[in-house]
Amino acid sequence: MPSDNLAEPAKAEPAVVPIAALKEQPPVPPAETPAQTPPPAAAAAAPPPPPPNIWDRIRAGFRLPNLDGALVQRQEQWYSANPDYVVRMMERSSHFLYHVVEEVERRKMPTEIALLPMIESAYNPQAYSRSHASGMWQFIPSTGKIYGLRQNFWYDGRRDVLAATGAALDYLEKLHNQFGDWNLALAAYNWGEGAVSRAVARNQARGLPTDYESLAMPLETRTYVPKLQAVKNIIANPGRYGIALANIPNQPYFATVTTRRHIDVQLAASLAEMSLEEFRFLNPAHNKPVIKADGSETIVLPIEKVAVFQNNLETHSRPLVSWQAYTMKRSDQPEKIASKHGMTLVQLKEANNINGNKKIVAGQTLLVPLRDNADPHLPDLPAPKLATARGKPRKAKCYQVSNSGAKKQVACAGAPTKKKSVAAATTPPTKQRPSNSSGVSVRALTGG
Repeated sequence: MPSDNLAEPAKAEPAVVPIAALKEQPPVPPAETPAQTPPPAAAAAAPPPPPPNIWDRIRAGFRLPNLDGALVQRQEQWYSANPDYVVRMMERSSHFLYHVVEEVERRKMPTEIALLPMIESAYNPQAYSRSHASGMWQFIPSTGKIYGLRQNFWYDGRRDVLAATGAALDYLEKLHNQFGDWNLALAAYNWGEGAVSRAVARNQARGLPTDYESLAMPLETRTYVPKLQAVKNIIANPGRYGIALANIPNQPYFATVTTRRHIDVQLAASLAEMSLEEFRFLNPAHNKPVIKADGSETIVLPIEKVAVFQNNLETHSRPLVSWQAYTMKRSDQPEKIASKHGMTLVQLKEANNINGNKKIVAGQTLLVPLRDNADPHLPDLPAPKLATARGKPRKAKCYQVSNSGAKKQVACAGAPTKKKSVAAATTPPTKQRPSNSSGVSVRALTGG
C-alpha cells in the first residue's frame, strides 16, 4: 500500500544570473523562418476520469450479445418479485466486485463475466452445493485441483476469493478459446465442456445450427445464460424493475496481509477489531479455528483494518495459537477425549463443524484445545473424503426450448460409453465442470 507520508518534491530555486550576463550583448540576427511552419502537435486528450460507481464501470464494459424471450422475462420477473434477495446479493457482492471487475478487465473480458457469481452463488464465498461445488465460483474438487486450487484439512482454495477468481477466469478463458463463443463457454462452465462438445457434434451431424439456443441441454443449463441476461438487464436499468442498487464505490474494499506464523481465526479477527462473522466471510478458505501458515498465508481484511491488525499483532505478547490436531485412536471414546481437554462433546463437535448426529470415528482428526502453552501440533493433512451418494443417479433430461419459452424434451447428446462407478456418476459429467448448482439450490444454501 502507498505510504501516506510521501516526501514532497523539492521546489526549484530561482536561477541566479551572473553579473556579466547583464552587460549589453550584440543583437542576434533572427533565424530564418521556413516557408510554412507546421502547427504544433495537438496536446493528447486527457483520459476521462474513472466512474465513481462500480455499476457505471460494469455497464461500460458490457459486450455480450443480448438475449430476449420468455426465459429471460421469467428470470426478470422472479428478481422483481424478490427484491430482498437482490438486495442481499448486491450487499455481499460489494465486498468483492471491485477485485473481480479489475481481474476481468485486465484480461479484456466482457464485464458481464463479473456478474456470474450472482448466478452461481449469489456472491457468497461460503456457498456449498449438494454436488460438492464450493465457493463464490462453485468449483467441484476435481476442477479446483486442475486449476491450482489447493485443498487440504486446513484450507480450501475454492473458497478463497482471490485464488478462486483467478482460477475461474482461467477456466472461462480456456472455454471461450475452445468454443469461440461466450454463450457456449458459459454453458460449458455450468454443464461441462464434454457435454457441450457432444451437443455441438450432434447438431453438426444433423446439419443443425450449433449456437447456444439451438442445442439440446438440461433445463438448468438452458436457463443459465438467461439468468445472467436478467441480472445484466436489472443492472443496466434497475428502476425499470423496481430495484434500487446500493451505491458501491469504484475502489477496493479489501487488502491482504501475509502471515508466516500460525494464528487462531478468532484471535486474528480480534486483532483486526472485527467480528468473527465478518472475518470468516472475507476468509472462508480457512476451514478450521486455526490459520495454518505454510510458509506464508494470505489474510483478507478491509483496507481500513490493515494497519490496525499489524499494530495489534506487533504488540500482542501472548501465544497466537490455542488449538492443536488430535487423531482419534480405536480405543478412544469421544466423550472422554472432550472431557480430557476441558470440553463437552457438543463443544468438541461444534469446534470441528461436525453435525450433532454424525459420529466421531477412529482415524478422524479433530482440533482440541492446546494445553500449557506447548508448541501446537499442526501436521499437514489431506482434505477429508467426500461422502458418496447412494442409489442410482437420475438421468439428465434435455430440452429444446423455443424463444417463446415453450419446451420440448429431446434425447441428450450421446455420452461416453465408458462405465462409471457410483461415486463418479454422482459427480458432474466431466472433470472440468465447476458447477452443478441451480438457482433454486443456491438460494436454499445461501439463505436467499
